[in-house]
Amino acid sequence: MTKEKSSFLQPSIPRFDGHYDHWAMLMENFLRSKEYWGLIENEILVAAGGAELTEVQRNTITDLKLKDLKVKNYLFQAIDRTILETILNKETAKAIWDSMRQKYQGSTKVKRAQLQALRREFEILSMKESEKVNEYFARTLTIANKMKAHGERMEQSMIIEKILRSMTLKFNYVVCSIEESNDLSIMTIDELQSSLLVHEQRMQGLKEEEHALKITNSEHRVEGRERTSGSFRGRGRGRGRHSFNKALVECYKCHKLGHFQYECPS
Repeated sequence: MTKEKSSFLQPSIPRFDGHYDHWAMLMENFLRSKEYWGLIENEILVAAGGAELTEVQRNTITDLKLKDLKVKNYLFQAIDRTILETILNKETAKAIWDSMRQKYQGSTKVKRAQLQALRREFEILSMKESEKVNEYFARTLTIANKMKAHGERMEQSMIIEKILRSMTLKFNYVVCSIEESNDLSIMTIDELQSSLLVHEQRMQGLKEEEHALKITNSEHRVEGRERTSGSFRGRGRGRGRHSFNKALVECYKCHKLGHFQYECPS
């Protein structure tokens, strides 16, 4: 039982993942737990003329070299082969450590600055009025993935809450419904996207129905105006058909046909 417990508590060797500061902190703690950190702080120095050394000194140096080999072995396991191939001096553990610091500590500072810029971009992110749900999700997840690549810990719940509070006003109803009926801490991004897509499709269907109704009403109004105008023209033609024929008019003065009394030539 004791053996299993001690084996379980053995710390694992931290793998270098490109984020130097975090890796260096973990690796330093690991080496300190093994009581090997002194070999990183102070490189092994072997005095010239080994024959002049006492037996105690030779034993001490031999012991230090063995410990240094162990530290180098830990570093070899922590660092990928492609990176180790770029390190020319591998004689001591300190030489490898110093080379890693020179190569990657500067790039870590650059990544930290880039992460700050991505955080600001994520914070001010909001959905555009003409933007589709899929388009906004793609834009949000692109920034979130970049933040992850720069060492940010991005939980799904953080992304979900950001999306819900940055949707346009037309999604207010469905956002309130999702927040009230779901546990956002266990909800997935895919589930949220699916719910918003269904709502978007419904709104699009209602918009198309409304547009079709407007066209129908417009056609009915035009048809009504044409009928009204036609009836007026019909009544006008009716008055023409019922006008009198002057050739049948009899003059009351000369009793001839074709003119009125006031037009009589006699």
